[in-house]
Amino acid sequence: MRNQHLPTTRALQTFEAAARLASFSAAAAELNLTQGAVSHQIGELEKVLDCKLFDRRGRTVELNATGETYLKFVRDALQALRLGGQAVDPVDATTKTLTVSVSPNFAGKWLVPRLGEFLTTQPDIDLRISASMRHIDFATDDVDVAVRHGTGDWPDLNVTRLSDEWIFPVISPMLLANNQINEPQDLMAFTLLHDQDPDKWQQWFEQFELNVSDEGPVFDQTAYAIDAAVAGQGIALARSQLVTLDLASKRLIAPLQHRNRAPFSYWIVWPRSSPKEDRIRRFSNWLLDAAKTG
Repeated sequence: MRNQHLPTTRALQTFEAAARLASFSAAAAELNLTQGAVSHQIGELEKVLDCKLFDRRGRTVELNATGETYLKFVRDALQALRLGGQAVDPVDATTKTLTVSVSPNFAGKWLVPRLGEFLTTQPDIDLRISASMRHIDFATDDVDVAVRHGTGDWPDLNVTRLSDEWIFPVISPMLLANNQINEPQDLMAFTLLHDQDPDKWQQWFEQFELNVSDEGPVFDQTAYAIDAAVAGQGIALARSQLVTLDLASKRLIAPLQHRNRAPFSYWIVWPRSSPKEDRIRRFSNWLLDAAKTG
């Protein structure tokens, strides 16, 4: 680094956003800057470092190898600054707030219906639920703990398995009242409800050497397909954790015994260093207990 001046925090935040979004224009929108301002900040940062961080290809940008290396240090630095601010801010240090990031599917079908127990038993925690399909970045997002659906391969975070999942068809008892489902091929007599994975039903039937068309309503969230099944609009191919309460209440039934292991599980994740460690642990323990009891 030829220039001994340290980069500004603004430059580091701008670089992190541009790297994460792979776009100067998207970074500008997120940071409420002009695209020219983002380009200027990145240019100034590259001047301080005396190296290029991005490869420019027309209107697109992509981190080069140097940028990939630098990004790890920038994220650690921004996280350290955020934690430092929390440590010295007396208001933040005593706040009861715990912000949790979850997917809309998990929020609607699993977490929210069970929250009453947590709120009753942990009244000193002011819980904030943020539902998003995006895996948040703890270094830049104001989130304390998250429940993620994936493989659990996040080496820079504390990771605890919440639950495995199984995939199987579900149907409303009222839709099944005048029909029989004894074999997989019997499902084909009903409307199949699809989520954002258009091949899921086809893969299910292929294991029984059956072919099925892709006809039927398509929902951009699995939870919506499950709710449509509850309403008697067809059969949904559901993930077990998202239908636990619907099965327990008899709003849905699983007409076949066959179940497939889902490729992903649910995981509780949080930063390795957090001033809210105690609250995170308490919330995490409650999640684990709730998952065991169903």
